[in-house]
Amino acid sequence: MSASNLALSVKAPSMQPQPAAPDSATAGPALCCKPLLRPELPRRFIRVPTHAVGVHPEHREYPRASLKLPLKLHSVDGIVEDFPVTLVTRDISSTGVYFLCPKQLPMNAAIGLQIVLVSRPLGQGNVVMASNARVRRVHPADMPGWFGIAANFDDVSFDRDDFIPSRYLST
Repeated sequence: MSASNLALSVKAPSMQPQPAAPDSATAGPALCCKPLLRPELPRRFIRVPTHAVGVHPEHREYPRASLKLPLKLHSVDGIVEDFPVTLVTRDISSTGVYFLCPKQLPMNAAIGLQIVLVSRPLGQGNVVMASNARVRRVHPADMPGWFGIAANFDDVSFDRDDFIPSRYLST
């Protein structure tokens, strides 16, 4: 076990009377070493409330958050969809996304996605991530006629619809 995988805590002496030990006059607080990472616990994100979103118990380089976010599939291999389908993500990481799709997409196809990260009422404060991605994995889903799609992001841009008062805009 590496030194960086340990948490040190100090146990304060309890206030209850203890049986006298032979060297109780020199005894101080006890030092306990506890492992921070245990194999039975999933990896955790820093500064993300994983107790609310959950994390898959796997050992990926970029752990995925189990978030069900609205996703729009805009284009496949440069062909714009006539009616963009709104789907839902199963999980997402900093490098990719996994979602279910009603049609099979070809491997290594370039796809255009929009994922709504933050949705506020009345349209003030929404944050949408637009990305061009590549299909890396396709497999049949449990639902007949649907497919699980894993895609890696090629480029990512964010769009916010916050209103900025004109007095803050430079002229």
